[in-house]
Amino acid sequence: MASNLVDLARYRSRSQFLVIYDFFAPRLKSYLIMRGAESSLAEELVQEAMLSVWRRCDSFDPEKATASTWIFTIARNLWIDHLRKFKPDRLSSLDCYEDISEPVETEFTDSHKLKQLIKNLPCQQAQLIHQVYFSGKTHREIADEMAIPLGSVKSGLRLAFEKLRKQLGGNQ
Repeated sequence: MASNLVDLARYRSRSQFLVIYDFFAPRLKSYLIMRGAESSLAEELVQEAMLSVWRRCDSFDPEKATASTWIFTIARNLWIDHLRKFKPDRLSSLDCYEDISEPVETEFTDSHKLKQLIKNLPCQQAQLIHQVYFSGKTHREIADEMAIPLGSVKSGLRLAFEKLRKQLGGNQ
């Protein structure tokens, strides 16, 4: 996708933009809804984010970030700006995932219990679990988005799983 953004900046091709838009728009909407945006607001923010991609694609540097990190950061910043303007009380909990609303499909029969256990994890560990298993992001994408080393993502996930395993009564 990075080459698509570079090409978009170089040629300003509408068809190239549509490829990027079709790939990222549904993912951005889902991301914003998971962060707490209503569906209609998420759609507006996606439109703003993609307009920013069109306008600012020449500032994308594939040496500094992946295309997805760059685009998701734009959407995240728009969401934060919206919260600052309309819901400043929500900013204190912005970095934590207080409610995991997507169904968890695991071997555990009581997904509600698992959701509660994840909510009881330290904020960063809960974020890591959420981003890997609910947002489907790679460890590298998470490290880039959270501006932390890749090793911290991996060790944070390992610690989170150890805590979950203990709380579930696992022996491993």
